[in-house]
Amino acid sequence: MAKKKVLLVSNGDVFRDVEKSLLYRDEYELLFAGSGVAAYEMAAEERPHLIFMDIVLPELSGDECCRRLKAHQELRNIPVIMVAPGDRVEEVQRCERAGCDDILLKPLNRQLFMEAGRRHLQVSQRDAPRVALRLNVHYGFGDEERELQEYSINVSTGGLFIETVEPLPVATPLRLEFLLPEQERPIRCVGRVAWLNAEDGQQNPRLPKGMGVQFVDMSLEDMCLVRSFIMQELVAPC
Repeated sequence: MAKKKVLLVSNGDVFRDVEKSLLYRDEYELLFAGSGVAAYEMAAEERPHLIFMDIVLPELSGDECCRRLKAHQELRNIPVIMVAPGDRVEEVQRCERAGCDDILLKPLNRQLFMEAGRRHLQVSQRDAPRVALRLNVHYGFGDEERELQEYSINVSTGGLFIETVEPLPVATPLRLEFLLPEQERPIRCVGRVAWLNAEDGQQNPRLPKGMGVQFVDMSLEDMCLVRSFIMQELVAPC
């Protein structure tokens, strides 16, 4: 089995103690970066399964590096766990605004560190993990707006599947709006029809007639809401 790559980003000894929890485990390959710029370049080159990143970094702060990773189409699904001082509310808020997947507080607790790592590595092994979710999705294309009477079947960090007897052609750009459970405001983003489940398109016998829609342009805030929802659903106890 290939080792899971874990990138530790720090300009000091933030991970000094917890590194020992990973160094002697055969299933992990540890990568190290000492600045935000180096972390971004290493993430692009190595594609780690998980990143632990201190908010205090030279050249490029940890939260800004996280924000750039989450804005990158090919890197945005790498889980990023930010590390911030527990007594500095402003820095914790910066981590949240950057769209990180989790936050650990200094000084690091080894048990919490390992639990967070296992939790996010479990989810990162799945390619755009999906959860079943029926949502009324409002979408528009061109000058036309249509309110679906049908619903979405599932949703992932990369898109959703919409059940409809009138799927649109592949590559059709869409304006999307939907409300996640227990959220007060809707998600609004741009998507495109990626594939069809129809007589003349790609078939998936487990799904009804409809279309797979890829998220193309979504704000960091909305992306964080979608990812947080999916993470909670995937790790929720049965």
